[in-house]
Amino acid sequence: MSADIDTTDDAVLGGRLRLLQPKRGHRVGHDAILLAAATGGAAGERAVDLGAGIGGAGLALARRIPGLDVTLVEIDPALAVLAGENARRNDLAGRVRAVTCDVEDVAALAAAGLAEQSFDRVLMNPPFNDPARQQSSPDARRRLAHVAGDGLAARWIAAAAFLLKPGGVLTVIWRAAGRDGLIAAMQPHFGEIGVLPVLPRPDAGAIRVLVRAVNGGAGRLPDYPPLALNDAGGKPTQAVEDILRMAQPLPMAQP
Repeated sequence: MSADIDTTDDAVLGGRLRLLQPKRGHRVGHDAILLAAATGGAAGERAVDLGAGIGGAGLALARRIPGLDVTLVEIDPALAVLAGENARRNDLAGRVRAVTCDVEDVAALAAAGLAEQSFDRVLMNPPFNDPARQQSSPDARRRLAHVAGDGLAARWIAAAAFLLKPGGVLTVIWRAAGRDGLIAAMQPHFGEIGVLPVLPRPDAGAIRVLVRAVNGGAGRLPDYPPLALNDAGGKPTQAVEDILRMAQPLPMAQP
């Protein structure tokens, strides 16, 4: 484990996972667990979590789907070490591994054993905050995990297309305001694109979108019914409690 990060030991998924994560900087939150809940899979398949951080989304997916092989890809070496440690301490190291690699460097991905067209599923929570609209964090790790540069979505999507088998499925969580740009970046490689809006409460606009797309597919699917995080009184909805505490999948996590 890296000695330069102060960590906390936290329970997620109602205690189904214990995660070591940095005390300061980027930490596992709702986005990672929603991303895992939106991703399908089956025993014997291979999935890769791009920009995995300490492994929250990929490990949650592996916990939900027995027999699924998961690779966690993280550019920050210290966070990748934590991701590997989290796989071991949750008894998932037999089918979950962590590698330190730049998602945007497909040659480096291949050299790390992530060969072209070798995965059934890609899930990713890329940095998506717009630096022109949102103030960047002074914490370097948090800034790297949250702030998107020009063209980042297209480059990460191209990496996903490189890794996925024909017919393989990509799942992404992104800021709702950037929905159209994300879909446009997907369309050269992906189709059968379906979007699930995530709302803070039923009467509010979306703050996130979960997007599912098929490598080599065509066209758009109707939007999935929106998911409200809280009811009108500010209490978490039962659907969200089922995801965050009971590890239940979303309807878009289809085979």
